[in-house]
Amino acid sequence: MSRAPFEYRTVDMTDEEFADEQAVYGGLTQALRRLGEASLRTTVDAETVRLVTAQVEEMAEKLETAMIPGNFGVVVTTSGHVRGYGNAVVGLRNPVAPPLRIVQDRDEGSASSAFVLSPLYEGPPGKVHGGVAALVLDQVFGEAAAAGGSPGMTGTLTLRYRKPTALGHCSAKAWVDRRDGIKTVVKGWLKDAEGEVTVEAEGLFILPRWAREQLAESGEAPPQYE
Repeated sequence: MSRAPFEYRTVDMTDEEFADEQAVYGGLTQALRRLGEASLRTTVDAETVRLVTAQVEEMAEKLETAMIPGNFGVVVTTSGHVRGYGNAVVGLRNPVAPPLRIVQDRDEGSASSAFVLSPLYEGPPGKVHGGVAALVLDQVFGEAAAAGGSPGMTGTLTLRYRKPTALGHCSAKAWVDRRDGIKTVVKGWLKDAEGEVTVEAEGLFILPRWAREQLAESGEAPPQYE
């Protein structure tokens, strides 16, 4: 029997404890994002770079004294909060993430986000890397599918790059276009700071086998659509 290829765990945590955790670790990650961009753009002398390198190594050693094994996964608190902190797009504790704050509209079956892509996401000079655009849209598309009541894993994601996307302020939106049993087709776009569509995309999201089997075990039927 197929099982989820990743782990969902539950942790006993109150709303207050969750808020405190977000403030503490969110602050750490934001500082690391600042450090990352400073490391990319700095022009200080070599001696200062060596000094900072030693300080960063020392800080890393302190954090490494107590760590979870492997990846973070997805953890749900007993108070109902989802802690997907390791996600590469929205993860609160992942300095690789921009991060995006995605808003779902369940009535519309859509998801949207306004965000900033710093020089850390550069591909062509001054422009967003095409793979980063795909990364961002994949996350927004998945959340649109979930908002429409038909969550799934990405089966295909097809992008049309209409023009380069300038680094800086961007926005993305996706919506459920159609559904067919366990399959959901999502469409959407990425826009630059001028509000021009730079990337158009279409994605196919599929309810995975392990989820279908769990629904069958619980006596629930997979979602059926017209």
